Amino acid sequence: MSREVDLFVIGAGSGGVRAARFAAGFGARVAVAESRYLGGTCVNVGCVPKKLLSYGAHFHEDFGVAADYGWSPGTPGFDWPTLIANKNREIARLNGVYRSLLQGSGVTLVESHARILDPHTVEAGGERWRAKHILVATGGWPQKPDIPGAELGITSNEAFFLPQLPRRVLVIGGGYIAVEFASIFNGLGADTTLAHRGELFLRGFDQGVREHLRDTLQLKSMKLEFGAEPVEILRRGDGSLATRFKDGREIESDCVFFATGRHAMTEGLGLENCATKLDDKGHVQVDEHFITAEPSVLAIGDVIGRVQLTPVALAEGMAVARRLFRPEEYRPIDYRLIPTAVFSLPNIGTVGLTEEAAREAGHEVKVFESRFRPMRLSLGANGEKTLMKLVVDAGDDRVLGCHMVGPDAGEVIQGLAVALRAGATKRVFDETLGIHPTAAEEFVTMRTPRAS
Repeated sequence: MSREVDLFVIGAGSGGVRAARFAAGFGARVAVAESRYLGGTCVNVGCVPKKLLSYGAHFHEDFGVAADYGWSPGTPGFDWPTLIANKNREIARLNGVYRSLLQGSGVTLVESHARILDPHTVEAGGERWRAKHILVATGGWPQKPDIPGAELGITSNEAFFLPQLPRRVLVIGGGYIAVEFASIFNGLGADTTLAHRGELFLRGFDQGVREHLRDTLQLKSMKLEFGAEPVEILRRGDGSLATRFKDGREIESDCVFFATGRHAMTEGLGLENCATKLDDKGHVQVDEHFITAEPSVLAIGDVIGRVQLTPVALAEGMAVARRLFRPEEYRPIDYRLIPTAVFSLPNIGTVGLTEEAAREAGHEVKVFESRFRPMRLSLGANGEKTLMKLVVDAGDDRVLGCHMVGPDAGEVIQGLAVALRAGATKRVFDETLGIHPTAAEEFVTMRTPRAS
């Protein structure tokens, strides 16, 4: 006998849970299967624990600033096991919150691996489920490079559960995960090296932002190695690791952290039992309504490889629930002007076009840029500076992009994202009164464009 539902969701991460909850709220019979942990990557080994560790890393700088303000904090000590234990407790609480959200919405939770048997049948929890619609929301998984000794390295999955903070860490990669974890390890006191095969990290971000962060990280004593492609990792007799690079460089460390990309988690899902197809990168192919080549099977989130951000997965989950069960409220996803943050130390916040992308798109642009030392650092010798940048269309005065490197950049850019969605012009920015004294007011006080 098969149990019948209107929607069977495979994966209880951000997107899957959102789709399941709201579909059930719209009156659908919904079941969701999860074989690992409720909340998916973001809650368990992604955004949430990463930011908790980032907060922890920032205290090292805070103690130094405190002395400039007359405090005598003494010699601070850091205990990694305490941070990890407290992080684990918070994640366990959030797992319970997700469980309550699903069950409170009337969703049937199946804590088991799920496999598609045919376009309308899923096997999970020792039962077969007949479903009008099947939603794949299994997310992604970190991958390591195919080099000898790669098994000696760790990924973000394992980093959150290390028993001790390594003394020397080599982070390999150039994306936001690499930059964030390098900042965390460096801030917590590890001797940290970030190695990237390209000429500069964070490809796709504004060039000025990338360069500013590079210079700032070097001020914080982080070692940066560019043009460094790893070819082999060896275990030394003393337990340390030696990473060799294509150009002959060799870096010794106690931990090698790979942030070299993620692949879609499609293995063992039974996608071969329906018409669903994968692209050349292994992502599930979908149309604008998240429907695969099999009309009854849909997919959202990181597994489709569009924009791999938690808020995007949430929006996609909501869109699926509405289109299937509340079509009068359905609105397609608008992937333009998605704000994002990189929780490096200092943070990056950005929304809209980079200067380079604006020029490539044919805009004649004016660039407004400000670099200044935050007021919080003005009493000491810390030379760190904040960068704020506006990219403006010279023809219609519309603000095309806002970029920031500095404390709480994500918090600042979130508000500016609303302005850009509303089509704000530079004149609107200029006529907006600032909150003084704040760093954010600089975005509405920049008057002179940068010389080309």
